[in-house]
Amino acid sequence: MFLTGTLLNVATVLIGTTIGLLIGARMPPRMQGSLTTGLAFFTIAIGLSMAIAIFNDPAAQPGDDLAVLGAILAGVVIGELLRLHDGLERLGGWFQRRLSRGERPSRIAEGFVTASIVFCVGPLTILGSIENGLTGDIQLLSIKSLLDGVASIAFAAALGAGVYLSALVVLVVQGSIAGGAALFQGVMDDRAILGVTAAGGLILLGVALRLLDLKPVRVASFLPAIVLAPIFMGLAELVRGALA
Repeated sequence: MFLTGTLLNVATVLIGTTIGLLIGARMPPRMQGSLTTGLAFFTIAIGLSMAIAIFNDPAAQPGDDLAVLGAILAGVVIGELLRLHDGLERLGGWFQRRLSRGERPSRIAEGFVTASIVFCVGPLTILGSIENGLTGDIQLLSIKSLLDGVASIAFAAALGAGVYLSALVVLVVQGSIAGGAALFQGVMDDRAILGVTAAGGLILLGVALRLLDLKPVRVASFLPAIVLAPIFMGLAELVRGALA
């Protein structure tokens, strides 16, 4: 079944969030703040490792870094025109108004947006969903499920019940990719994956800036770059061929 890995991922997020809420309810505010900072540091490390792949991966070619930059810039233009970040925050706010029991208004939306992006940006999301959709193999999504389950404990303890809602985004995003996996066959080669990885890393750095309260980056508006990255990597290859 093409949704097996995705359903496992959703389950680990829900379980991890429940554990995190039970732990977080007993944490003093200063500890929750320090936990958020720790999450931000970890997100920076993961984001940097993904972003710099465009410079040191054996599959990288001259100009690929500019292709990723082009995908980021074009992606954020599209994201802002579509008001993706506003839409996610409105959705989080809608859940907040209906589910909150006294929690301050921005907290559920923040947990929802932050966890959704972290859980859905990495290359395991794409590769694991495609593998599950094409072959039924859930090995990659099993690894991702374990990582997301652990992360959801920390996110829920620091950011609250909004992390529960990110499971819906995981279901929609990964389920959609797995369901349309046949369309990706022959398209997602090593260089396309490299572009997705680098763009995803840069987006995660934006998440880290939000967690540290350094800059309210509208991270959801950057998400179209994930789709555009393989296209721009292909264009870079065409340009190199024309100039050779």
